[in-house]
Amino acid sequence: MTKTIPGARPDLDAVTSAIAVLEAHFTALNARDEEALSATLHFPHYRLSGHRVKIWEGPGSYFADFRARATDDWDHSDLESCNVVAASADKVHLDIQFARCRADGSAIEQYRSLWVISRIEGRWAAQLRSSFAA
Repeated sequence: MTKTIPGARPDLDAVTSAIAVLEAHFTALNARDEEALSATLHFPHYRLSGHRVKIWEGPGSYFADFRARATDDWDHSDLESCNVVAASADKVHLDIQFARCRADGSAIEQYRSLWVISRIEGRWAAQLRSSFAA
């Protein structure tokens, strides 16, 4: 699934850690496991969608906010692609595409997003993202 963008010089250990965080995020989201989902994020956590920035100071409302954004027929989300844009020893930028799906597997919508996953105090987690998702 990983593809390096030409010119990027990725730190492979960092990339491996970042992708593990991303995959854990989607697994926890689909399992509706709020505690595991929160473990994939650094707080405060930032999301830029359109021209609005949403900041979660802590994990309390993160999943509820997601459910409010997702349509009523959302069942799960599929990570469709993940490309490394750049990576250092403590930060990785990932260009991803994902789909929000119904129970039958059909896509409700597909979105592109840029995730910044960083190692802070020894822990890898998503720090911020810019998304085209509603």
